[in-house]
Amino acid sequence: MKTTSLPAARLGRQALLFPLCLVLFEFAAYIGNDMIQPGMLAVIANFNVGEEWVPSSMTAYLAGGIFLQWLLGPLSDRRGRRPVMLAGVAFFIVSCLAILLVTNIEQFIFMRFLQGIGLCFIGAVGYATIQESFEEAVCIKITALMANMALIAPLLGPSAGAAMLHVAPWQSMFVLFAALAAIAFYGLWKAMPETATLQGEKFSAVNLWRDYYQVLSNCRFIYGALAVGFASLPLLAWIAQSPVILISGESLSTLDYGLLQIPVFGALIIGNLTLAYRSGKNSVEHLIKRGAIPMILGLLTAALASLFSSHAYLWMTVGLSLYAFGIGLANAGLYRLTLFTSNVSKGTVSATMGILSMLVFTIGIELSKVAYFWGGSGLFNLFNLISGLCWLALVVLFRLKR
Repeated sequence: MKTTSLPAARLGRQALLFPLCLVLFEFAAYIGNDMIQPGMLAVIANFNVGEEWVPSSMTAYLAGGIFLQWLLGPLSDRRGRRPVMLAGVAFFIVSCLAILLVTNIEQFIFMRFLQGIGLCFIGAVGYATIQESFEEAVCIKITALMANMALIAPLLGPSAGAAMLHVAPWQSMFVLFAALAAIAFYGLWKAMPETATLQGEKFSAVNLWRDYYQVLSNCRFIYGALAVGFASLPLLAWIAQSPVILISGESLSTLDYGLLQIPVFGALIIGNLTLAYRSGKNSVEHLIKRGAIPMILGLLTAALASLFSSHAYLWMTVGLSLYAFGIGLANAGLYRLTLFTSNVSKGTVSATMGILSMLVFTIGIELSKVAYFWGGSGLFNLFNLISGLCWLALVVLFRLKR
């Protein structure tokens, strides 16, 4: 397959096929987390272990998303985005099929970690290529619309996972994930452009250290990257813990659990659509400000409601939906601004952003689990509110540090 170094904006239909195939792989990787979460109750029953293992599946998955980002960004800068991305999709397919062979919960969690490595390739390689291929306004629109496609995973995943458990064992989900990734692999092989700017440059520890030192010594970049992580932490904590909160804690059915995910992720999609519509009409900074209001107000609503009543899960859903709308409006623009705060090649910058964000996610989800088991829904939502306030403080520092 012949590759090209032309910007994707000049590639016509191929330019459209590339982001579609990338988002299909992103969908497969995300639904690999969201769809299995309600199935985790079946998994722990299968392996005869306790409920504390339910959020550990997501923690392991996100930890895998950190593991190789430090290497993949600089490697794709120098060896090419296409070969690195295709290798990552192939690895994800193999790891999804390999989980069918596990015999205990420890092996299951380890395979989840390996599957999570597939997340590394989305940000460090795939989205770096998108950012390099389009101008700012167009890129934000594309990113927002791609996010909507990817958000079908958390929107449909819990309901689809719960429904699938009624007709097939949990192992069948991983066959589905592998099949979707295989389709994405073929499309990326056909359509992904090559945008790496340092191809042919020697890949060495010295160059790697130089690039990462330059990126990490940029305080404004650090504030932005951490803010991107804290923005999404309450949402990911909800995905990880909501099966325990709603099914075990509130004795809801798996169908009710799935239905309560719809307003949260539906609001996120509406926020992304609003961002796509307003991009180009308003500055990125203005959109981030507008997103901050529903984010903080929503998290405050969820925290206050659950502190007054431990069973206020409907108010919790309302608050998280409002917060999710704010993320959809603010986060894509913040990602773009943060990525271009550094002049280092975008593979390395994107990988660093991914590492910092995934660290926030991995540690934060475990802390949210501890908060729930110590203090129920009230402490869980208070933790989410603190995460939102951390995001707000980091965004203020990001804007001040020009």
